[in-house]
Amino acid sequence: MRLHRFAGAAMAGLAALAVTAACSGSAGSTSSSTGSGTTLVVDTSFNLKTVDPGRMFETTGLLIDHAIYDTLLTFQGDDMKKPVPSLAESYTASDGGKTYTFKLRSDAVFSDGTPVTSADVVFSLNRVKNLKGNPSFLMAGITASAPDATTVVLTSETANAAIPFIVPNPALGIVNSKVVKASGGSDAEGADKSDTAENALNAASAGSGPYLLSSFSTTSEVVLTANPKYWGTKPKYSKIVVRNVAANVQKLNVLKGESQIAVDLSPAQAGGISGAQVISGASPNVIFLLSNNSTKVSTVSSNPNIQEALRYGVDYDGLLQIAGKGSVQAAGVIPSMFLGSLPASSAVKRDVTRAKAAVAKSGLTNPTMKLEYPSDLQVNGLNFGDLAARIQQNLQEVGITVKLAPAPVQTALDSYRNGKEELGLWYWGPDYPDPSDYLVFLPGQTLGLRAGWNKGADPALEALGAKAAGSTDDTERQSLYEQIQTSLNTSSPWVPIIQPAQVLVGANSVKNLKSNALWQVGLSELQ
Repeated sequence: MRLHRFAGAAMAGLAALAVTAACSGSAGSTSSSTGSGTTLVVDTSFNLKTVDPGRMFETTGLLIDHAIYDTLLTFQGDDMKKPVPSLAESYTASDGGKTYTFKLRSDAVFSDGTPVTSADVVFSLNRVKNLKGNPSFLMAGITASAPDATTVVLTSETANAAIPFIVPNPALGIVNSKVVKASGGSDAEGADKSDTAENALNAASAGSGPYLLSSFSTTSEVVLTANPKYWGTKPKYSKIVVRNVAANVQKLNVLKGESQIAVDLSPAQAGGISGAQVISGASPNVIFLLSNNSTKVSTVSSNPNIQEALRYGVDYDGLLQIAGKGSVQAAGVIPSMFLGSLPASSAVKRDVTRAKAAVAKSGLTNPTMKLEYPSDLQVNGLNFGDLAARIQQNLQEVGITVKLAPAPVQTALDSYRNGKEELGLWYWGPDYPDPSDYLVFLPGQTLGLRAGWNKGADPALEALGAKAAGSTDDTERQSLYEQIQTSLNTSSPWVPIIQPAQVLVGANSVKNLKSNALWQVGLSELQ
């Protein structure tokens, strides 16, 4: 299970990227370590358990399954604000955003040459739902049906503008239902107990994507080969090898020409590289402070003036220096590359005078708080301890004493999930790239409750959230989510801090190297 499903963490991802590339060097001199000219080698630190799309939800699995399974819609390159057609050539919303009707393209076929039909789509989506695995929440409250062979209807129990942003997830990749059924697969209720297709899908893929699964290992490497019957634009590389390699070795491999892409480098590790292209930009992971709003937990953290002092006492620019090149200040809780995000100009700026005044206004003498954070967790190579120490120093300068309380992630999680933390340092990443996924920060919602911010604490904000959840117009949604975040940045338990950098290093021979907040790299888009 991805950490943020229970901790408020995130998938690894890339977006809003700046590119620097050297014009020559050994990293661009070959297309593979074998010199075949058609093999691409990708180094990443594996987070991988399976490539069965019904069960897969780890970062490496998302990277791989995006290449072997098509989805109804997808995202192009690093653009996460607009889903585009894939297996569905078009879709329409109706019934106030409760019903989405997808029309399938007529030329899409699976790797065995059989057509992709609406029955395959319904089977695939229902299977994810009824396997009750890590990605099953994506289909929560959604029913799939097929009125004819080329039409799929997704019906939500409530208005759900996120559906077009949910279906591109590789976990909702469409499988050949006949093949999967023959391997013991099921989409029926009870599939979590009866489905036995995982081993078969880890041995051979059953999709319609540009690549086929050739070999699979959770510890060494995964090999993909081009699908000769792919219905879309043929991929450049005939073979892709995704290798499990430690981050500190990935850089050397690219520079020596032994691999073409390194996925997991930190800004520090990527610094000073020449002879290869370095792509560095903000990830969709948002690191934040929570100041518990419950007076039962703390009369300090729940004081609205102390919350204001935290917001204006943090030295955001200093924290960005720790985070490294490519990191950006989080203007709000919604990442900068998503619909609904605040412009960078709206980000809170440090104001020591204002923070000191807020402390004085709180009526508290020598306010002291305990800052809890996971000691053994990193985000995009960034250590929480480094951030916590700097925050402690920042707040001391405005009159707030912070006592650091690091703990192993499992220990810290218990306090965090149960709303016991006085002051917490965590991060949240998208379950899917839609702003509705960030309504969890509102009173009475998942993260709101963890911050002691109960339903009814801010009726106006909660009404705004309900309106945003029910809107299907992107222009209106942008405005509503901006209003929500402006309110959060004015009066709430939350202090969004930074979006840490995610870095790609690629050989100069690899063209169109972009990144995506869901699957890291679109392997089939490389040129």
